[in-house]
Amino acid sequence: MTDQTCDILISGGGIAGLTAAAAFGTAGFDVICVDPAPPVTDRADLKADMRSTAMLQPAREVLSAAGLWDRLSPHASPLQVMRIVDAGGPEPEARMTKDFNASDVSDLPFGWNLPNWLLRREMVGRLDELPNVDFRPGTGTKSLFTRENEARVGLTDGSRVRAKLVVAADGRASRMREAAGIPVRTTRYGQKALAFAVTHPIPHENVSTEIHRTGGPFTLVPLPDHEGMPSSAVVWMDDGPVSQQRLHSDVARFEEEMSERSCYLFGPLTLASHRTIWPIITQKADLLCGERLALIAEAAHVVPPIGAQGLNMSLADTSTLLALAQERPEGLGDRKMLDAYHKARDNDIALRVRGIDLLNRASQVHTPALRDARAMGLNALYALGPVRRTLMQMGLGVR
Repeated sequence: MTDQTCDILISGGGIAGLTAAAAFGTAGFDVICVDPAPPVTDRADLKADMRSTAMLQPAREVLSAAGLWDRLSPHASPLQVMRIVDAGGPEPEARMTKDFNASDVSDLPFGWNLPNWLLRREMVGRLDELPNVDFRPGTGTKSLFTRENEARVGLTDGSRVRAKLVVAADGRASRMREAAGIPVRTTRYGQKALAFAVTHPIPHENVSTEIHRTGGPFTLVPLPDHEGMPSSAVVWMDDGPVSQQRLHSDVARFEEEMSERSCYLFGPLTLASHRTIWPIITQKADLLCGERLALIAEAAHVVPPIGAQGLNMSLADTSTLLALAQERPEGLGDRKMLDAYHKARDNDIALRVRGIDLLNRASQVHTPALRDARAMGLNALYALGPVRRTLMQMGLGVR
């Protein structure tokens, strides 16, 4: 079988991989993107990813350049306020509420929230418009052989691709990262996160609300109305066995428990989707590149879903990599380009990984004394105006 050739082979067709394919394709590079699992693009499908993603301000620039923003913006819910609620008192009720308003640092919202299944649908639609992008759902990568001038990637359909650059966007267990022998450091918290959608009688008013008590945050992120009712995407982090039990509990009991955990801030919550469950870890690759290989997204870094950092870090990876490729197209995938990519991204990733790790550990605490300390820390940070503004700018991706 004759080897196929392209500029860039992207391993992984999740949101990060699809975005990278659209970004490089729109910029004029010949791209092949593969993923062993066809993307689920229907909310009603039981395999649909019910998580949502808050696209922060810098992400919109990446999506616009990739020809994606015009497709996504009609479905996006703006995030004007990020509200942190401490409910660590004797009863599950809000005892401290702090609002971080985007107007303090910007004329735009913090970002825009979109369901993950919908992101996949619109991204696949964009790839269909690009003649220089070949998206192959149902086909994965199985081997990687690199030389100084090119990479050769074996695919699960028996074919082989020769590329100047391989982009590993194939998740936390990245086959391409493992093939390149790049080690990772992993922290496990014993947590799992439930992800689902709800409706509620009290409007969210474009406020993202993160409620801290024990086990991890309970976060409600605005979605467009569903069946005439205000709606939010929920990520509920807690100890693994407890989350696993909730996954299978009957709907009435689950709705009662989640409404109590939300402190009834939006009234009683009604389940509006199926439930999915995800393990919570922190993970960082020791290197962001190998010979003819760049790691992006969860192949490079995994963080708990706090502060909307995960995918936005991934889009910063893509933006940096694309800028370097456009700066020296003749050097696509060479050592100079990939060393520059690692240097540009590694420190920022390490800083955000450490920060989110600390926030997650604080959110897990069970004892009343530690919960009180967490509340006092939040109050102290909020009271310092310059510190509060710096934290909001960092959350937006400003360095």
